[in-house]
Amino acid sequence: MNERARYWLELADYDIETAKVMLSGKRYLYVGFMCHQTIEKAFKAGIARDCAEGEIPPKIHHLLKLADRAGLFQKMSAEQQAFIKELNPLNIEARYPEYKEAIAAGLTAEVCKELLAGTEELLCWIKEQL
Repeated sequence: MNERARYWLELADYDIETAKVMLSGKRYLYVGFMCHQTIEKAFKAGIARDCAEGEIPPKIHHLLKLADRAGLFQKMSAEQQAFIKELNPLNIEARYPEYKEAIAAGLTAEVCKELLAGTEELLCWIKEQL
């Protein structure tokens, strides 16, 4: 694995730890946000692995597009694909007031524990693929 891919995986590892801190602090909206960030950066590691020297992963946040671009979407199970569809709106939409309240209402402690567990599992799988 090249240095650029390792860089993105280090960011993903940092973000999953941040998600855990947010869960312990009951900052549920940010648990969801950081879970999204974790998987986004892991997919960007896959893209960076295959990029030409000096090229960077696209500046997008859409997990399905990133998974496809990383060559991982077709390898994913139906459950993994459904999981990234669940995570996808937790990035952009969580930042805007018109969506924030609706998203926050659905992010209970139990839901966040499940998101975190699913994110850790998917992150491990992505690392295995890389």
